[in-house]
Amino acid sequence: MAKINGNELKPGTIIDHDGGLWAAVKVTHVKPGKGGAFAQAELKNLRDGRKLNERFRSEDKVDQVDLEMKDQQFLYETDGKLVFMDTETYEQIELDAELLGDRRPFLQDGMTVAVQYYGEEPLNVRLPVKVTCKVVESEPVQNGQTASKSYKPAVLDNGVRIMVPPFIDIDEDVIVNTDTMEYSERA
Repeated sequence: MAKINGNELKPGTIIDHDGGLWAAVKVTHVKPGKGGAFAQAELKNLRDGRKLNERFRSEDKVDQVDLEMKDQQFLYETDGKLVFMDTETYEQIELDAELLGDRRPFLQDGMTVAVQYYGEEPLNVRLPVKVTCKVVESEPVQNGQTASKSYKPAVLDNGVRIMVPPFIDIDEDVIVNTDTMEYSERA
């Protein structure tokens, strides 16, 4: 297991913490006015589903678990479970849909993802870093807005709300970073 600093934690990272395997579902980096910066992490136990909120300072060391990655294709969702198929052996597995947290809407039918295994046990899913989505709702451009600093709200075809530059219109494809859930570029 590799040791990483507490501030290097990001969504999808698997750590060995308090005697169990935990996935970071949501991570917020906080820089308070007084004191040192820290990462506020929402962790989910990969075996029993318990949730835990934990603070990690930059000087804290956490054990990142090295997992084997296998490319698998997403097939469908049923009863809160995501069904994936190994593209080589055609074997199917089920994983809890809550594992992806806020990033769940970015999982698209037929998408190839990296499923992380701990031995023979499938534990986690890593989405591609960039996913193409269509803008279905957005405000019209206002006169005087420049593309340099201003952003406007938009709703994507998967229901996620993000901020996009003013030149992006309805029915345009945009590329979204699934780690930060922010607009990346025009498709």
